[in-house]
Amino acid sequence: MRTLIAGGTVVTATDTVRADVLVVGEQVAAVGSDFGPVDRTVPATGRYVIPGGVDVHTHMGLVTPTGVSCDDFATGTEAAACGGTTTIVDYAGHEYGEPLAAGLERWMAQAEGRAHVDYGFHMMLREVDDRVLKEMAGLVADGVTSFKLFMAYPGIYMVDDRSLFRAMTRSADLGALIVMHAENGGPIDVLVERFVAAGRTSPVEHAHSRPAGLEGEATARAITLAELAGVPVHIAHLSSADALAAVRAGRDRGATVHAETCPQYLLLSEDDLRRPGVDGAKYVCSPPLRPAGHQEELWRGLRLGDLEVVATDHCPFTVAQKAAADQFPGIPNGLPGVEERVTLLHEGVLRGELGLNRWVEVTATAPARLFGLYPRKGTIAPGSDADLVVFAPSHERTLSAATHHSAVDYSCYEGLRVHGLPEVVMQRGHVLVEGGRFCGTPGAGRYLPRQPGPAA
Repeated sequence: MRTLIAGGTVVTATDTVRADVLVVGEQVAAVGSDFGPVDRTVPATGRYVIPGGVDVHTHMGLVTPTGVSCDDFATGTEAAACGGTTTIVDYAGHEYGEPLAAGLERWMAQAEGRAHVDYGFHMMLREVDDRVLKEMAGLVADGVTSFKLFMAYPGIYMVDDRSLFRAMTRSADLGALIVMHAENGGPIDVLVERFVAAGRTSPVEHAHSRPAGLEGEATARAITLAELAGVPVHIAHLSSADALAAVRAGRDRGATVHAETCPQYLLLSEDDLRRPGVDGAKYVCSPPLRPAGHQEELWRGLRLGDLEVVATDHCPFTVAQKAAADQFPGIPNGLPGVEERVTLLHEGVLRGELGLNRWVEVTATAPARLFGLYPRKGTIAPGSDADLVVFAPSHERTLSAATHHSAVDYSCYEGLRVHGLPEVVMQRGHVLVEGGRFCGTPGAGRYLPRQPGPAA
């Protein structure tokens, strides 16, 4: 099958050129012109042709103490595809005492036959002992080349510094990457207890109990431990200027540290948590939304390369789930966003926050490269997978839960007017979205065993 994406402006992380894209089978064959007869032509005049987005931070069907995230691998990846994202890397987990391989198998079973887009996995480590350290090698052999550790959530995910360091040194030996949730969980728990005892239980107190200083401290500590262990560290969902300053300081002294932020931290703020009733609860996530003053520093970090990746931490809960608790500690932590990410970052281009090439880099190329998927994913070049998006940059629309494809029944960006629509989305040459409408085949997504990224 020969397909021609004709007449568009091809945008990659390095180039912007008016050209056609020839797809043969499941791969990009060439970028240029005059390719002879084809079986199908997809018109792209007046459109950008960009690589399919790569979202390296999602939680499909995640079981938490306060509920199960409402998107599974079917609904969540349909939403991803409609938003121009053709690859996700989700977070698999394991129970205490359970072999890591068993946890991975459980996540594999949830995705297989349901996922519409290609997918890989990180592994979240809840405990670090001799058994777990030994089993990490088996996961790397199976293509899970990144391990997430938590400095928050005591009794659920948090591990102490000794365990962090042991896992880091083991990852260094295996050529794996450490992903870190960097918040200091001990003081946070003390603050939560104090706030509840004082009757400070509204959603905004969630943010006050997890101040930016504790994110900054934990980020600095994680980088220091990773330096000592000789392992690269990736700071997940960085939300504050404090944490960004720690990343910059680490890099200035030569540490191998990478960092991602999320659209919610660029566009939403602590003020959203002050909304009355359940509306405030809709915006509870961790790390929390920060005062609006942090946003410009995060945009600056993206422009300068201090922040390399924009992922979503997509972990949605329904309004009923968010409303079930009358105190902030019981509100499920997590927001939707996998469908909106590429378009929201395009708004940053229109505002002058990012250039076109940087837009593609932070949403596709850099995450693919960092997590061992490049150049198969994240670019448009001969031999890469034909994961392509025909993006209409002038298409105006209003974001709403009434029109999105996620199973969640609200949108964090309800009523926001945006410019841009992924009109056609292709996964390995197969059309997932056409005319902005989903037409994918359930279960067409494939598991992606990953190689260690260049940082490792």
